[in-house]
Amino acid sequence: MKRLGTFFLLFSVLLCMSCSEKQEKKEEKFTIGKKHTSTNKVEEKETTSPVILASKKVDLTNKGIGPISSIELPENTDSSMVTNGQALFKTKCMACHKVSKKFIGPPVAGILKRRTPEWVMNMMLNPEEMVQKDPLAKELFIEFNGSPMANQSLSKEESRTILEYLRTL
Repeated sequence: MKRLGTFFLLFSVLLCMSCSEKQEKKEEKFTIGKKHTSTNKVEEKETTSPVILASKKVDLTNKGIGPISSIELPENTDSSMVTNGQALFKTKCMACHKVSKKFIGPPVAGILKRRTPEWVMNMMLNPEEMVQKDPLAKELFIEFNGSPMANQSLSKEESRTILEYLRTL
C-alpha cells in the first residue's frame, strides 16, 4: 500500500511538471555609454503619402450640385445680413457645427478659404443630393462617420444670410 501511495505521489509530481509551462529567462543586457547600432537593419521607405482629410482640403473650383450655379459677393459684408445669418446659424446649424472645432460636422471658421460660396450654399440647400453626387461631400460624409448634413429647408435668402455670417469668421 505504501508503494502505491509513493507511485501516485511521483506520478502527480511528474504530471504537474509536464503540464507546467516552461518559462525562458530573458537576459537583459545593457551597456553604459555605448550606443548599439545594427548594420543588418533594412531601412523601410515610406511609400504612402499622408492622407488629407476632406475637411482640410482646399477646393475653390467645385460649385457643388444644387440651385446655386453662380454668386457674386460684394467686397464688404452686409452687417444686417450678418446679424440675421448669425441668428439662423445659431438656431439651424449649431446643433452639428461649431465655429472653430470639429463636432458632428466640420468647423465652419474659414470655410470660404476652402470652398466656393456656391458649394457652401448648395450644401445648405441640397445636402442629400450633394452627399450622393459631389465627391467632396461624399468624403466629408465618410470623415464624419456617416453623419449626413440635415436638410434644414432653408430658402435661398436664408442660406445667403448664413453665408454672409460665415464670411466674417
